[in-house]
Amino acid sequence: MSQSPYNRDFPVSWQELHRDAKALSWRLLELGPWKGIIAITRGGMIPAAIIARELDIRLIDTICITSYESGEDGQAQQQGEFNILKGVEGDGEGYILVDDLVDTGKTAEVVRKMVPKAHLATVYAKPEGRPQVDTFITEVGQDTWIRFPWDMEYTFATPIADR
Repeated sequence: MSQSPYNRDFPVSWQELHRDAKALSWRLLELGPWKGIIAITRGGMIPAAIIARELDIRLIDTICITSYESGEDGQAQQQGEFNILKGVEGDGEGYILVDDLVDTGKTAEVVRKMVPKAHLATVYAKPEGRPQVDTFITEVGQDTWIRFPWDMEYTFATPIADR
């Protein structure tokens, strides 16, 4: 069994995600106008919806890509080969490419080749992937596992000292 590369948990609530996606919208507003949004599924869909609302963008498309395999602990996923399930037409000029997070930057690199002129915006960024992103809000450590609200249920939280 492999050792998890994640030493820290960073749980994000729905309210925090909404606040951070809205902050990302403020930054993107200054860079527009925009033709539309391309959400990277699945993680980019919710931030893309918030950004679309805030910037009054009605044209939303998706790039559907898979690369992660679930780990035994439900958290330490391993990135495998990329599988493009759905792409988009064009080079992305005038579009915001939205994802929840850039981790290693490998997915961002693949998607950027698909739409090289799109503006890549993520809510969260880790150091390895940060060079791939044009705009982001919060940087977290590479060893941090971000727990998004759609992946969580309310349960007992073990105190940090007891972990």
